[in-house]
Amino acid sequence: MTFNPVFHYNMTIEEIGQAGNQYIESAWKPLYDSMHDQLTAAFHEIEDAAYGLYLDQLMPALFDGLKDAGFEAMEPLEDNDFIIGKCLLFRNSLEKWGTEENRSRIFWSVIRNKQSQQPIGTLLTEIPHSHLKFEIPTAPVLYSLKMNKKEQIVQEIRRIKG
Repeated sequence: MTFNPVFHYNMTIEEIGQAGNQYIESAWKPLYDSMHDQLTAAFHEIEDAAYGLYLDQLMPALFDGLKDAGFEAMEPLEDNDFIIGKCLLFRNSLEKWGTEENRSRIFWSVIRNKQSQQPIGTLLTEIPHSHLKFEIPTAPVLYSLKMNKKEQIVQEIRRIKG
């Protein structure tokens, strides 16, 4: 059974990550199964962009929940920004790990208190995927980081992925 993530105004970045992972764990596979044929066909035409179509369905509930709880996950947009999943900026992502059958792209989103605009930390969204066919071999995962500066975030992603 799928449920929407529940966030509260005073949550820490770790608590946000836990609630987000509970949501993803319940939602990712039913959504994947329901969209598989459509996204397999899309993959033949648009390749990796098919994963964006999947994230466009999976991630908005998470980002809407954060917004409703008083958090901001989006940063000011630049001219050539490409957004998927409502708040995942393609320029704030890395893809350097795994084989062609099981690659890993990680997006980062600095989470701010909407009123004070103070960052509380960063959520990393890891999406495992294949470059050979439409396949998400395992559940997407969120990681919670205390840091919020790009250089620190990139260094921490490299540490996590080894």
